[in-house]
Amino acid sequence: MAQGEIRIIGGQWRGRKLKVPELPGLRPTPDRVRETLFNWLAPIMPGAYCLDLFAGSGALGIEALSRGAAEVVLVDQAKMVVDQLRQQLVTLGAKNAEVYQAKVPTQLKSPARPFDVVFLDPPFQDNLLLPTCFYLEENGFLADNATIYLEAKEAVLADQLPANWTLTKTKKAGQVVYHLALRKTQ
Repeated sequence: MAQGEIRIIGGQWRGRKLKVPELPGLRPTPDRVRETLFNWLAPIMPGAYCLDLFAGSGALGIEALSRGAAEVVLVDQAKMVVDQLRQQLVTLGAKNAEVYQAKVPTQLKSPARPFDVVFLDPPFQDNLLLPTCFYLEENGFLADNATIYLEAKEAVLADQLPANWTLTKTKKAGQVVYHLALRKTQ
C-alpha cells in the first residue's frame, strides 16, 4: 500500500483506501487495533450514533459507517483534514456523516442527540484525552449506556475517568494502549 493511505478493514467499503493527511502528530489507528476494536463493538455498531473526535484520517468514523453505524460526526481542528474527510465521504457515497472543524473539546457543537459510541484518539503530546472525557460527560454528549474508545500512549486507569465510566477492555499494540469504557447513568 502506498504511504499515506490506510484501508477500511470491514463492512460495505472493505478494502477501500483512505488518504492520510501528512500532518505532524497524525497517526492513524493501526489495522490490527481497528480490527480488535470493531470486533469488540460488533454487537452495538449497527444503528449506532457515533462521534469521531480528533478524526485525522477518518479511519475510525468511516470504519463505523462501513459497518452499519446509523450516523457519524467527525471532528478535527485542521482545515486540511476536514476538507479531505469531506472529499473521502463524497468518494464513498456516504450520506449519513457530518464533518466539522473545531478545537476539541472547547469548540464542539452540542449534539442533536447523545452519542452511543465515541472514538477518542487525540494527539498524544496534547494531553487532551482525560479533559475531553470529562467534557463529554458533563455536557450531554453521551447516551446513557455509551461506549467510549480511548487510545493513548500509556494505560488509562479507572480512577482517572468520570466516576460512572467502567473500563471493560484494555489492550496494547506497539506504542499504543487502547481501551473501551462503558458509561452507566448514576
